Amino acid sequence: MSEKAVDVEVEFDRQVERLVELGYPELAGRPAERFGESVAPLRELVRSRTIGEHDPENGRVGFALVVTRRLVPIEQAMQRTALVGRSTPGFVDRSFEEGSLARFVAPEAVHVPDADAYLLFDVDRGEEFCGAVPVDAMDAIAGRERTVLTIEEGIALLTLYPEVLVKNKCYMLGGSRCGDRRVPALWISRNAPKLGWCWERNPHTWLGMASAASRVAAA
Repeated sequence: MSEKAVDVEVEFDRQVERLVELGYPELAGRPAERFGESVAPLRELVRSRTIGEHDPENGRVGFALVVTRRLVPIEQAMQRTALVGRSTPGFVDRSFEEGSLARFVAPEAVHVPDADAYLLFDVDRGEEFCGAVPVDAMDAIAGRERTVLTIEEGIALLTLYPEVLVKNKCYMLGGSRCGDRRVPALWISRNAPKLGWCWERNPHTWLGMASAASRVAAA
């Protein structure tokens, strides 16, 4: 889907329908109709904004609907992901010790809406930072007045656009930290998406740093 072809309202509805098909309403403990009603106000926000480049196959997305862990736990959200053309579900790497995911939250510099769901605009999987030291990549993104993605945002991007996660173009999620040197990341393992982590000063040639221009929640 190219930038010229995207109809933002049609695309918003597609994203909602995708989440419903994957069972998000059930995971959130809501009927499908109520789930749709809860995210409907975000549709107006999409209509009112100018959407940037939309080319998922090349790692750029105009907007993405983010459902937070307040509605759907991270582990269950990962199980609803898959690679293009594959059916093996995504998973959380066992290097996350029991209970540690709850400690990976947005640091003070990353401003996340206090909402169950919100919109992420002008998303880039950030392959330009493949091979860069993660802390340097995060500094560069901040210098552009953009924001690094959280775990939930990275999963949302993958869920709605599986084509963004491909060999040698995977991405780190510097918007979720737990106070140590670990930086969460999404990459491919055993023919499936894996949520793991890397050290903040260890570069990887196949891991970029995902970012976005802004986050917006309904009033």
